[in-house]
Amino acid sequence: MLESFQKNKKGILLMLVSSICVCVGQLLWKLSAAQGIIVMLVGFCFYGVGALVMIIAYKYGKLSVLQPMLSLNYVLSIFLAAAVLKEQITLLKSIGVLIIIAGVILIAGGDEE
Repeated sequence: MLESFQKNKKGILLMLVSSICVCVGQLLWKLSAAQGIIVMLVGFCFYGVGALVMIIAYKYGKLSVLQPMLSLNYVLSIFLAAAVLKEQITLLKSIGVLIIIAGVILIAGGDEE
């Protein structure tokens, strides 16, 4: 498992950066409904940077390891929604987050050749 993380480390880190950028972009889109077009445009920039970083990440890791990491967007979105929008994280959401994280770890650690 650690060998797989080591082989794909740069790609994994880039995918995490991509997820963060995409989630921040989407949050800014949501906030732009109340705060205006500038916030929306900044959101598009974050989202675009996230997409570009994702494309670059594929150069540094296996697709079968990196693609499932996109599901971390859901995890990050829940945390951002709780922190910024004051949404509640229920027990069911927490269980879902743990399942997603476990799945990503198992898939990323299972790169065998």
